[in-house]
Amino acid sequence: MTDISKNVRNRILRQALSIAFAVTPFGLAFGIAAREAGLNIFEAMGFSTLVFTGSAQFAAVSVLADGGSALTAVLAGALLNLRSLAFGVALAPFLQGRLRFRATAAQLMIDEAAAVGMAQPEPSQRRYGYLAGGLAVFVLWNVSTAAGVLFFGAMGDVVTTAGIDATIPAAFLALLWPRLADSRQRRIALGGAVIALLGVPVLPPGLPIVAAGLAVLLPRRTP
Repeated sequence: MTDISKNVRNRILRQALSIAFAVTPFGLAFGIAAREAGLNIFEAMGFSTLVFTGSAQFAAVSVLADGGSALTAVLAGALLNLRSLAFGVALAPFLQGRLRFRATAAQLMIDEAAAVGMAQPEPSQRRYGYLAGGLAVFVLWNVSTAAGVLFFGAMGDVVTTAGIDATIPAAFLALLWPRLADSRQRRIALGGAVIALLGVPVLPPGLPIVAAGLAVLLPRRTP
């Protein structure tokens, strides 16, 4: 990374920190959700350290909070993490190195790290941007998760009154909204919502979320 000037590095670091601070409230909300689902500080931090994918973490603790099984929680999170495969394919050429490095870098394969990396014009800058974005989010996400569990998890009334609990559905909406510009994606979203609603009365907690993924099988419209 010696070919990256100091000014370029500083620009990339500013981008990485800005996006990391932007997702910090969601880390706080996850800590609160984890506490309300019955997880202790070690279990919640295990989620944020080892899973480290916000949407999957929210999906898993939501299933657990509703009384769903651990298997259902894992399936719900895994479905949401499938998009990381596409990120990996796009970024693989810029993350070459020893197996140890690639395994470590894969842990940072999240939306924000991919966004900072792919926003850079040069290959070396993409590598630097990906790592900077991933590490910045990783640190602040884990700090905010700990704060959510330790300081806000037992303050249910304050959380509700301040509207912090609204960040959880807002996080999912933020992921979904950009994709609704495409007509097929809108049909899939609507189909998933219908499947989930129909499944709530008859399926165990958590399975309606998993079943909603079947909406991706909807056929394309023919011209």
